[in-house]
Amino acid sequence: MRVEVADVSLIGDRDENQDWVAVASTDDAVLLVAMDGMGGHVDGGRAAETGCRTLLGLFAAQPKPLFDPQGFLHLGLGRAHAEVVALGGGLPLDLRPRATCAVCLVQRGEAWWAHIGDSRVYHFRGGAVRTRTRDHSHVEQLLREGSIHEDEVRGHPLRNYVECCLGGEPALPEMSLSGRVPLADGDVLLVCTDGVWTHLRDAELAACWMPGARDCRETLQELASAAVRANAPHSDNASAAVLCWRA
Repeated sequence: MRVEVADVSLIGDRDENQDWVAVASTDDAVLLVAMDGMGGHVDGGRAAETGCRTLLGLFAAQPKPLFDPQGFLHLGLGRAHAEVVALGGGLPLDLRPRATCAVCLVQRGEAWWAHIGDSRVYHFRGGAVRTRTRDHSHVEQLLREGSIHEDEVRGHPLRNYVECCLGGEPALPEMSLSGRVPLADGDVLLVCTDGVWTHLRDAELAACWMPGARDCRETLQELASAAVRANAPHSDNASAAVLCWRA
């Protein structure tokens, strides 16, 4: 595969970075992972780390290219959820560690992705958003219904409320999985935590990846820094991993 990959994680204006982001790459497959520890719960960073390491371990153990990419994502998120649930054993429900996540797998010129909560996957083509995941949140539902405008999302009182996550209840959370997505030369796949997209419009994110953009790693670093500036002086952790596809 001819790809460029990069990852970044900035602490922003927080005292602790509870995000975990990773890129696992072989000759035949690449896995992008972004996990966001939920700050309202104890050990959010530990939840994100545990979920990330669980997915990376499962990926490392599989022959590549993967025979069933969608099945891998479903199994991987299920295992990650179980491991995060185990961290909270014995704690009251509202104190158990939790995390949101976004995952993207690329192999054979095709992509599959999945997410839980409000961490996102973006697919950019030609400097525009081809598609993005839809958050598991009340505010996202209002946006899709047309009850609120995109500009109202940032200040909405329920913006930080997510309807599902890794950890907490033992029951498997709702997860959204894509089908097979063929890639074209120059396509960009981005997984990120909400600290990246909260105060940047989708069009602003896409504009960073215009055809002929600079080095993939440099561009991602500038994007994360722009997200921190846009959220200042109360910016969240801003973390993302990116893959630039070269046919």
